[in-house]
Amino acid sequence: MKIYILWISIFALSCQSSPVQQKEIVRAALPVQSLVAGNNTTAVAVDKEEIMGKFNPAENPDFVPVGKPYSSRPGMLLRTSAFEAFKKMFAAAKKDGIALNIISSTRNFEQQKGIWEGKWKRFAAETPDAQKRALKILEYSSMPGTSRHHWGSDIDLNDLNNGSFEGKGKHRQAYEWLVKNAATYGFGQPYTAKGAARPDGYNEEKWHWSYLPIAKPNRDAYLQMIKNKDIDGFLGSESAALLDIVKNYVGGVSAACQ
Repeated sequence: MKIYILWISIFALSCQSSPVQQKEIVRAALPVQSLVAGNNTTAVAVDKEEIMGKFNPAENPDFVPVGKPYSSRPGMLLRTSAFEAFKKMFAAAKKDGIALNIISSTRNFEQQKGIWEGKWKRFAAETPDAQKRALKILEYSSMPGTSRHHWGSDIDLNDLNNGSFEGKGKHRQAYEWLVKNAATYGFGQPYTAKGAARPDGYNEEKWHWSYLPIAKPNRDAYLQMIKNKDIDGFLGSESAALLDIVKNYVGGVSAACQ
């Protein structure tokens, strides 16, 4: 197991949290260990395997179970600080008549591999070209080892269909509430509409929200530590380098989530 050192500025987190919360945020985001190094920065030892989801979150003390009433499905986990923030957002939304239901949370490498390889096999007949097939899956699903869901910071809410959050969709009001209020609780939408502001990465996902005090430093660490050649161990992994997955997909998020 390789351990890397990353310097993270505490100032970047200070606008969202108290000094005590800052220490918890960094510890939760990069849980191996923390060392004080001067007044404005913290040196954090980052576990390369963990940031790629190659661990069991159920055995990690930084993760807690997500149960009712926050989710109707058992067995999901989040990092403690992300879950505590979500519970506050859930309560505020409920007070405004908005229902938020977590339908997916932390997924490790093996879980993401199951999703990816299921689609890889399912799309084989209609898209035999490997690179084109990878691009089709990458419209909405991450390669194993690259998903934000590995970090314990990201959740999918209510439905996995953009149409449900638009027009006359049953979750339109929930999405409007999230756009207006989620940032107050530390959450942002990483995959907004594609365009000049976000030309690369996955298609828009109105259901996917990140707890940014954890997700931002993990993204920064990932972009610094992980190379396309590190992404392997699943069907179709040879496309990672060809498509520059690290830059275009891990890095291809909305400005609010950078």
